[in-house]
Amino acid sequence: MHILNLLRDFIEDIRTQKLRAFLTMVAITWGTLAVILLMAFGEGLSFRMREGLLNAGDMIIRVYGGQTTLKYQGLPVGRQIRLIEDDAETILRAIPQVSAVAPGLGRWTRMRNGDTIASTFVEGVYPEFEFLRRMYPAKDGRFLNGLDLKERRRVVFLGGEMAKRLFGTTDVIGKTVYLDALPFTIIGTMPKKLQTSMNNGPDDERGIIPFTTFQSIYGHKYLDELIVKPGRKSDGMLVEKEIRRVLSKKYQFDPADERAVPMWNFIENEKQGGKVFTGINIFLGVIGAMSLIIAGVGVANIMYVVAKERTREIGIKRAVGAKRSHILFQFIFESLLIAGIGGLFGILISVGIVKMMWMIPISGDGAMQFLGRPLISGSVMLTSVIVLTLIGLLAGLFPAKKAANVNPIDALRYE
Repeated sequence: MHILNLLRDFIEDIRTQKLRAFLTMVAITWGTLAVILLMAFGEGLSFRMREGLLNAGDMIIRVYGGQTTLKYQGLPVGRQIRLIEDDAETILRAIPQVSAVAPGLGRWTRMRNGDTIASTFVEGVYPEFEFLRRMYPAKDGRFLNGLDLKERRRVVFLGGEMAKRLFGTTDVIGKTVYLDALPFTIIGTMPKKLQTSMNNGPDDERGIIPFTTFQSIYGHKYLDELIVKPGRKSDGMLVEKEIRRVLSKKYQFDPADERAVPMWNFIENEKQGGKVFTGINIFLGVIGAMSLIIAGVGVANIMYVVAKERTREIGIKRAVGAKRSHILFQFIFESLLIAGIGGLFGILISVGIVKMMWMIPISGDGAMQFLGRPLISGSVMLTSVIVLTLIGLLAGLFPAKKAANVNPIDALRYE
């Protein structure tokens, strides 16, 4: 019943201050809209950039052969370190924190379908590359398997863009394409994926064949890279250090010589990127919150006017026994209600705008693929609710204290 009385008083106050209350609620709505949308776009940008990195390598460390830059046990500087297939088994056996290792070969080749020729980077890989590099096949296709590797089959997994370039379509399963004049059967295609990190071009513009087939055709002995996946994300730096330790024993170089076996640590890249985008999200949230703070000043002004106009009423309530805490609660309640109503409208409009953004199709590789997919996450909503609550509390607290401190006798004389 007490809440009903508070709501009745709130409605009466709004009626006497219609324009002021309307403008204040509009300001709260706009401020909430600014906070949620800025953080949603920041969250969406952060997610897309993270996915773009993981689509090039899902929590992996790419290891390359390099050149020594430090003297070691009398051996000269400048020695070439070239990795071989057996190094994969060596690392997997020697480092318990490693869950998977896959060697990779690669070279630029020509692919041909009839009179259509395209130059592309072809990789010879193990089946594990499917999840290590997120090379997931489109519907009805498949990636390489163990039998392809064992039997040195002439099969190829094509990037979707390369399939379109050669055939004009991605419906190419079972068709034949020529790699350097040798026929290969297409077993699957990869749909286009967002990729922010790459070497030798994006994955959806290349061809993937079995490691053993690649070796038998081109005779490569030395690897282009080793893909290493730690069992746990937290072991990224430890595994990197252990790889150098293990390989330094085999190839006789200083374990501190990073140039001997350069590495591309996707785990650390993601951590660094995460810190950057957390900072961006905080910055955007602060900008949006400034709009809400300005709106909060409007709420405070309304509550000060209400406190002044109801001075006599407050005096009567205090005279008949109303506690100071009751007066405080009444004004804070009304302030929170104004902030809550404006905030609710802001949240609903924000959700509507985000849904509309997701309905707009995105094509090409422009900025919209990053900015056109805002995300309203739980953290965004929680931040908005916390900011709204603080604004409502602070905007109502000082007028409430002024009203609660009114002397009953002076209030009854107030005209």
